[in-house]
Amino acid sequence: MDGPAGSGKSTVARMLAKRLGFKYLDTGAMYRALTWKALQDGVDLKDANALCQLMDQTIIRFGGRNDDLQIFVDGVNVTEKIRLPSVTNNVHYISNTPSVRQRMVKLQRTFASEGNIIAEGRDMGTVVFPHAEKKFFLDAEIEERARRRYGEMNLPDSDVSYADVIKDIEIRDKRDTTRKNSPLMKSDDAIYLNTTKMSVEEVVSRICEELESAVKKQDF
Repeated sequence: MDGPAGSGKSTVARMLAKRLGFKYLDTGAMYRALTWKALQDGVDLKDANALCQLMDQTIIRFGGRNDDLQIFVDGVNVTEKIRLPSVTNNVHYISNTPSVRQRMVKLQRTFASEGNIIAEGRDMGTVVFPHAEKKFFLDAEIEERARRRYGEMNLPDSDVSYADVIKDIEIRDKRDTTRKNSPLMKSDDAIYLNTTKMSVEEVVSRICEELESAVKKQDF
């Protein structure tokens, strides 16, 4: 499952995994985890070799249930830490480094090797799992994506405005779609869903319908 920031893919993926009894893989959290580690260790985020060395020495793992997924870096629970602005503002250095992405892809495929997994990110259908049984690309109008993100922030005393969130999403969209390595894009065989006017439950139900239809065709 792929899509831009605020399209709803993380929430949908978690709910879908829970409904199907599958594992949930949040690949974005993995890039955030390494970003947090690099910031903690004072690693130069523009030094590809240093970042690769750091990743080779770092253990990233998931714990907990799909609706309460926890991510650990070298045994430290960083679930909340990786959502800090300092990480959000610097994760693009990690995700834009080809050699780091190659290592991440290998790790993501290892996590998914047992099957029955819902993976979400930016390049799941195009790069990481090109032969996935079913692919979905979630999207939404930028105003709606910003509204969702602004609501999720839940920071009444914050100076961050709705306009700030829209600007941030515009920047992230440009970075994700124009980067040379694994840009955000819909694979030819992915099902496109515009979630602008859909609730999370409606999106999950629509995906389940597509999955059930695919199973019936196979049985036939």
